[in-house]
Amino acid sequence: MKVAYIRVSTEDQNTARQEEAMKSLGIEKAFIEKISGKSMDRPQLKAMLDYVREEDTLVVESYSRLARNTKDLLSIVEELEKKGVAFVSLKENIDTSTPQGKLMLTIFAGLAQFERECTLQRQKEGIAIAKTEGKYKGRKPVAIPDNWNEVVALWRTGEITAKVAQKKLGMTSATFYRKLKEL
Repeated sequence: MKVAYIRVSTEDQNTARQEEAMKSLGIEKAFIEKISGKSMDRPQLKAMLDYVREEDTLVVESYSRLARNTKDLLSIVEELEKKGVAFVSLKENIDTSTPQGKLMLTIFAGLAQFERECTLQRQKEGIAIAKTEGKYKGRKPVAIPDNWNEVVALWRTGEITAKVAQKKLGMTSATFYRKLKEL
């Protein structure tokens, strides 16, 4: 059975291009989701991995749709191999049912991770330059609410829990405790 996994990073993006690529391949079942590839908490990915079985073939438009880094990609492909499932990436012309396909997958995945790390490095360098020029100030600090002293006093006397205090102040736990240390 041929199974497709189709993913875009956000709800605003369209899966039509990937779906079109799958039409002529005789795909019998497709798993489609709109979620970042950085997250391994992808319900349709999990459902697809649970669904495929020996002698199936998983088809993706590009291996970047399956995973965003080499470690995750190779881990997913290894899981597929253990189940006896072949992996095909159309864009990169990879088919793991062949030794050449396995080699190409490893090479392409390494190059993709290298490019991602280079992009992040360039981003960090750009932020550092912007900071020295005074153009990048980072995230604006969270303002202290007017009821801060009142709520903190209730918390310190044990009249309310930290969770209740955080809710009254509209703060996350991390922000609440950071502001306590700062003030």
